[in-house]
Amino acid sequence: MTEAGVDDVSFSAKIEPSGTTVLRLLSPSLAVEPGIGNPHPGALILIEDSLPEPWRRLPDPTHEARPASSADPELLKRTLRERLPDAIGATEEEIAAAEARLGVGLPEELKVLYRVTRARWEDWGDDYEMADGVFEAVRCELSSVDDLYIAEASTRHCRWEHAAMEAVVTRPDAAVQGVVGSPGWIVFGENGGGDQLAVDLTPGPRGHTGQIILLSHEESVGAELLADSLTDWVLDRETHERRHRREEPPLVAHVNHASIKSVREAAHPGLEVLSIGVWDGA
Repeated sequence: MTEAGVDDVSFSAKIEPSGTTVLRLLSPSLAVEPGIGNPHPGALILIEDSLPEPWRRLPDPTHEARPASSADPELLKRTLRERLPDAIGATEEEIAAAEARLGVGLPEELKVLYRVTRARWEDWGDDYEMADGVFEAVRCELSSVDDLYIAEASTRHCRWEHAAMEAVVTRPDAAVQGVVGSPGWIVFGENGGGDQLAVDLTPGPRGHTGQIILLSHEESVGAELLADSLTDWVLDRETHERRHRREEPPLVAHVNHASIKSVREAAHPGLEVLSIGVWDGA
C-alpha cells in the first residue's frame, strides 16, 4: 500500500454460517468518491476531474459597480495608526508581490490596511497580546500580506452528491452574488469561528465594490454581507443584507413518493436542479 501511495482501503465482508467468507476490496479511484462512514462508494464521476455545475459558474460582470460612499482610505489609515502605533507595515514591493501572486490588484482600502500592518507573526515576536491587539483593531484574525488568497470555487470543497444539488442564483436586489466562489473575493482574515472574511470586487446588483463579506464554513454557496466598505467594518458600522422571503417555486425540486409527485409538477422556468427519487411500488 505504501508503494502504491494508498493510505487506506475500503472493504466489505460476507460471512456465511458455515464460515465461508467473501471479502471485497474497494480500491480508490478518481472516478468514484469514497463513502462516508462505510465501505460503499459514493458518487460515480463519469468524467475524471469534472465539477458540478454550480462549481463551474462564474460571477456576472459588474462593470457598473462602484465603491460605497463610506469608503474613506484616509480615515481608515488614521484610525488604524491610532490603534496600532507600533505595527510594521508592508512595503510597496510586498504589496505588489501579493498582487502579482493573486493576479488581481488590491483595492485601496486593503492596501491602506497592509501599509499599516503586514500582520506577520514574526513581527509580533510570539507576543499573543500584540496579536490580540491587531485582532481588536481590525475586528478579525488578520491574515498576513503573504497569505491573502482568492476564494474561488475550488477553495470550497463539497462532495459531488451534495454539490450537484446546490442552486446558484443572484436576485436582482442582492448585494452579494450567489456563487460558490469568485476571482474577486480576496480573503484577508477569519472571524475566529472558522468563517472567512473577504473584500468583494464582484458584488451583486445592489452591492458595492470593496464591500466586506463573510464566507461561512457551514455553507458552500454565496456569502453574507457584513459592511459596505472596509472603513465601515473597522469602525464597526456593519450592514446586514435584508433577505426577503418570496413565494416562488423552489430552485431545487425533489420528485419522489414523499414530495412532488411528477416532473411536470416540478418544472418551471427558474428550476435549477431536479432530483428524481423513489416512487411507491417502483
